[in-house]
Amino acid sequence: MKVVIAGGTGFLGQPLVRALAADGAEVVVLTRGGPAKPAIPARFVTWSLDQPGGAWPAELEGAAAVVNLAGESIASRRWSPAQKERILDSRLRATRALTQAIRGAKRPPLSLLSGSAVGYYGPLGDEVVTEDRRAGSDFLANVCEQWESQAVQGAGGVTRVVCIRTGLVLEKDGGALPRMLLPFKFGAGGPLGSGRQYWPWIHRADWIALMLWTIANAAVSGPINATAPTPVTNAEFTRSLGRALHRPAFLPAPAFALRLALGEMADALLLSGQRAVPAKAERLGFTFRHTDLDEALGSIFAKG
Repeated sequence: MKVVIAGGTGFLGQPLVRALAADGAEVVVLTRGGPAKPAIPARFVTWSLDQPGGAWPAELEGAAAVVNLAGESIASRRWSPAQKERILDSRLRATRALTQAIRGAKRPPLSLLSGSAVGYYGPLGDEVVTEDRRAGSDFLANVCEQWESQAVQGAGGVTRVVCIRTGLVLEKDGGALPRMLLPFKFGAGGPLGSGRQYWPWIHRADWIALMLWTIANAAVSGPINATAPTPVTNAEFTRSLGRALHRPAFLPAPAFALRLALGEMADALLLSGQRAVPAKAERLGFTFRHTDLDEALGSIFAKG
């Protein structure tokens, strides 16, 4: 089995590559000029979004799956108009390049797993959100809607398309979790804003397992929520993190201070959320290993 991954060197891409390789897959990582990383068991092939063509589209021929994780980080810097344009453009350009290659293939890949996020639904209250919920209207929802549309419309009728609407992925070596730890180390951890906003989370091990299952399961198509079945409020998340760290978790971070520091990004990423659940994955038989947040965080911080 051959799997081609764009964005295969990041927080999610690297462990996914290792899991695929451990299962015996031939893994090709599309890279935009960076050196191959010896620790990653994959073959590196250069691709360019600015110069169409080259050798890389041939790698998609007959592949079992193409996985698209490429795109500018949404939380790397404050959202200026230029940064928001980079966030959107990086996703659309990468997805367009992949789908054009898929449509031009003589033997199109069997599946395209294209990145997305639960931000697709926009800020919501305590409504339980499944994959049937329409898109929201804020910036992140607009990004996700266009991103998914590019994947679905561009891949053609042969390749199965799955849009992975990922929630807050938990592991201590990257993602959002390490950024949350500093206040707790100083005894200043606590809820953000009201704390009532829902945070749909998933342990990275379950995210990887869900990706492998999706590649292997031809019945999965369209959007799928990559979240644990038990989303929690920010206040509940904070208390659970405090228990895992054996630190207090009662000092709130006022909403106005977060907005002052982060601007629009504070509301989109921290002060609002979605009570998203993985209805499709559970209906089709996927079993989550980590469904209790206390257990999930405990397993993460129990590791050396």
